[in-house]
Amino acid sequence: MSQITSEWIQLDNGPRAWYARPAGAGPHPAIVVFIEAFGVNAHFQDVAERLAKAGYCAIVPDLYHGKIYEYSDFNGAIGHLRTLNDDLAMQEAGLAIAALQQRAEVRKNAIGVLGFCMGGRFAFMANAVHADKLSASVAFYGAGIAPDQDPAGRKPLLHLVDQMRAPLLLLYGAEDQSITPEEHGRIATALSTAQKRYTLTLFPGAPHGFFADPRDSFRPEAAKEGWRLALDHFARHLGTTA
Repeated sequence: MSQITSEWIQLDNGPRAWYARPAGAGPHPAIVVFIEAFGVNAHFQDVAERLAKAGYCAIVPDLYHGKIYEYSDFNGAIGHLRTLNDDLAMQEAGLAIAALQQRAEVRKNAIGVLGFCMGGRFAFMANAVHADKLSASVAFYGAGIAPDQDPAGRKPLLHLVDQMRAPLLLLYGAEDQSITPEEHGRIATALSTAQKRYTLTLFPGAPHGFFADPRDSFRPEAAKEGWRLALDHFARHLGTTA
C-alpha cells in the first residue's frame, strides 16, 4: 500500500499534529506517535508516512508546540525536554486519540501508540493513562521509565503498571549508555509481577537512538529489525486495514 496523504492538522483546544493516512477509505487501524526530544521534524513526519504506507493512520502530536532542534543541538533539546509536564503531554495525547476517533477512516477500537526515547516513555505512560482507548504499545529505547536517577529529573513510571491493558513491545540497544540492564530488569519485574503481556528485546551493538536514520547513532540492521517487530506487534493487536 503506497498511496498516502499527509498534512498538519489542528487538535481541538491543543497543539497541531502531523497526520498521515492511507489513501483508501478504510477503516484503518491507527497509531499515535510520540517524538524524541528534537520536535516533530522531518524524521518524524517520515515515520508517520512509513506507518501510513503500512496501512495505518498515524498522528504525531506536536508536544513541542512548533519548536524543532537540530540533532547537533543536544543541550537545547534536553533543555526543552526538562520543561515538559507529564500531565499536559498525556492531555495532548488524549486530544490526538480523540482526533483519530472522530475520523471516518479510523477504526475506533484499533488504536495503538509508538514512541522513541522521550516518546517511548510517553508511549509507556499512555498505555496506563489512556488504557481504555489503546490496544497496543511500542517503545523504542524509552528513557526515564525506571531509572535509578533520571538526568532530566523525570519521575519513574512503574507505579502505573497495574493500570495497563494493551500488550507492550519494548526495544532497547545493548550499547545504550542511558538505559542500563538493571533498568531493563526493573521494568520486566514490574510487568511480570503485574501479569502484563509484554516483550522486551535487546539489540547487541546498538546504541541509544539506533532507529533514527538522520543521527550518527543509526544502526540499519537493528532499525530494520525493530521496525519489523513493531509492525508485527501492531498487526497482531490492532489488525490491518479492512
